[in-house]
Amino acid sequence: MSSQVLVTGAAGFIGSHVCRHLLKAGHQVIGLDDLSGGFRDYVPDGVKFVEGSVVDAVLVKQLFAENKFEHVFHLAAYAAEGLSHFIKHFNYTNNLLGSVNLINASVNHGVKCFVFTSSIAVYGRNQLPMTENAVPQPEDPYGIAKYAVELDLKEAHEMFGLNHVIFRPHNVYGEFQNIGDRYRNVIGIFMNQIMQGQPMTIFGDGKQTRAFSYIDDVAPVIAASATRPESYNQVFNVGADKPYSVNELATVVARAMGAKSDIRHLDARNEVVHAYSAHEKVRQYFGDLIKNVPLEEGVAKMTAWAKKAGARQGKPFKGIEVRKNLPLSWAALEKA
Repeated sequence: MSSQVLVTGAAGFIGSHVCRHLLKAGHQVIGLDDLSGGFRDYVPDGVKFVEGSVVDAVLVKQLFAENKFEHVFHLAAYAAEGLSHFIKHFNYTNNLLGSVNLINASVNHGVKCFVFTSSIAVYGRNQLPMTENAVPQPEDPYGIAKYAVELDLKEAHEMFGLNHVIFRPHNVYGEFQNIGDRYRNVIGIFMNQIMQGQPMTIFGDGKQTRAFSYIDDVAPVIAASATRPESYNQVFNVGADKPYSVNELATVVARAMGAKSDIRHLDARNEVVHAYSAHEKVRQYFGDLIKNVPLEEGVAKMTAWAKKAGARQGKPFKGIEVRKNLPLSWAALEKA
């Protein structure tokens, strides 16, 4: 059934893919993005694009006043868990207060369902495998902001009847990822480094593990959720099951890129060492949409795209707020 929907982060990685699936389903899609981490040419044809930020409350109110959104898909965020320790004000402004602007507007304009991409960063450490019934214990400001939005959506449902669906994706990779971002998306970082003739850099010993999730196992589920009422007011982990060490990942990426596995280890940073989640619940509700793409297959697809797109020169983050304990490699970027 066709409806008018808003997608925030529409020029970003996951957002642009969600837009494609929504268009394919026949929805009228309006996309909002400030282009701070996305690219205008990533926005699919057929999306009515608006350049702007969810932090701009006036713009958000105007968008809702001029359109009749049945569903909101909120994917706009600055998703850099490690960096969020050093950009707290920026993190909470963009990832929490910007979300509140959208929630307020959704309540005021009778949106049927608010779909929110949270993160497994809400879980923290020592909860393996991470399940939806675990009590969140986020250990970085990014995870704290995401969990705060989850709690606000729960309150908005209880107080105002706003339905929501919350997804906690993790380590998503694939075509249209911003491979020039130097602070996040390790697979993209590896590919960009290889294409520039640089060694792949790994924080610490590389034994930390993650389950890397191909985009086609994530975006179709998010896009379909608003029209599956049985999923309303639920929380779902979504992504791959099998964890790999970052060292193993580097080997897979180098092989796919046709390069030698040249690795340079950097000083360890403060991060959760092992992070992967269980997905029994999402399979119960969306099993028909999950493909379980193996890591080697997904990396090969992303490699083909990345070689055509070429290397990108990412810009250093200019608004570092706290420099104490900032990893030396990130501090060096400011001087580059």
